[in-house]
Amino acid sequence: MKRVKYRPRQRPFTEAEVAEIWRRRAAGEAGTRIARHMGRYRRSIGDHIYRAGGIRPRPRKRSRIALSLQEREEISRGLAAAASLRSIALKIGRSASTISREVARNRGRQNYRAGNAEQAALNRGKRPKSAKLTRFERLRVEVIERLRSNWSPQQISRFLKEEYPGQPSMQISHETIYLSLYVQGRGLLRKELAKHLRRRHLIRQPKKQLSEGRGRIKDMILISQRPAEAADRAVPGHWEGDLLLGTRTTAIGTLVERSTRFVMLFKLPSGINAESARVGLTQKILTLPENLRRSLAWDQGREMKQHVRFTIDTGVQVYFCDPASPWQRGSNENTNGLLRQYFPHSKTVANYSQEHLDMVAAQLNDRPRETLNWRSPAWTLNQFLKESSTAGVAPTV
Repeated sequence: MKRVKYRPRQRPFTEAEVAEIWRRRAAGEAGTRIARHMGRYRRSIGDHIYRAGGIRPRPRKRSRIALSLQEREEISRGLAAAASLRSIALKIGRSASTISREVARNRGRQNYRAGNAEQAALNRGKRPKSAKLTRFERLRVEVIERLRSNWSPQQISRFLKEEYPGQPSMQISHETIYLSLYVQGRGLLRKELAKHLRRRHLIRQPKKQLSEGRGRIKDMILISQRPAEAADRAVPGHWEGDLLLGTRTTAIGTLVERSTRFVMLFKLPSGINAESARVGLTQKILTLPENLRRSLAWDQGREMKQHVRFTIDTGVQVYFCDPASPWQRGSNENTNGLLRQYFPHSKTVANYSQEHLDMVAAQLNDRPRETLNWRSPAWTLNQFLKESSTAGVAPTV
């Protein structure tokens, strides 16, 4: 007969232990390491974090009119000395009725204990707060609809503020939306909606920094030599590019315009290699009007080995980022994160047609962006094209 390993039930976490769990998690420690340091089971730590949705609970605050632990200790001492309730109330500066109710609700004069009374008061103070998405159905419908359209909670919050000015019942912070998704106790939005978030996590995760090694390419021009107008995003036409991997052998090309954040996606004709990347990138870039083809920033990936020929074919100079410096292509990095909603990690992207890629790009270009003062990339680019047309140029995208 197989013996079942007995695991003794552990005591609940104290307030000090709870504070230590969240402090260590905020510092980036894994649950296993936290458990080892505290001498607790890893699953106990994981369950505690999961129940909270990965979000540190707000610290509890005592009401100014509530009895303190010190006052309850004075009550306990007075009762032990057979003092009257009125004299105890006079000593601690409370009304006699307050002391009478406190003693009555905590097992009477003979059984009153300060510690038990304090814990009972804390337990009674735990009451579920009626959340905004519970009270206002119209607001809840708006939030759910836009989450299903892959809007971020911050985009939803800002949109509602602009769309319903002067209507507090139709406005909500992005933190409240996250709480509704992540904290199990609220149960307001179905957990399935979490899959529409950018990272698809069921609980909030600490940020992690990843680095990737890059090879060397001949005749590179580094990004430090890029024109100043590209660095300050003053003029549209300067692009950032990268490959978005599906599986290790499939990828799609991504391009983001620095000034307007306009996105273009292109299919690689024959897998991940320098020839395929050059052909796909050239075909996509040449669909742009000439005044939107100024420069391209790329990392030092081997897929850009044919950058010199690309520049000859398109007239677009390629500038290479420093090794392990993805922040130098910040707009593209951010966009690739958004694209993971459509193209998850470890899922092949080889079967997507160019029409499908154009559809995904159009959805991203129609989303409001905070960096554009909550205008969409498509609207911002169209404004530039209208101004160019008024000036005597008639470009089209």
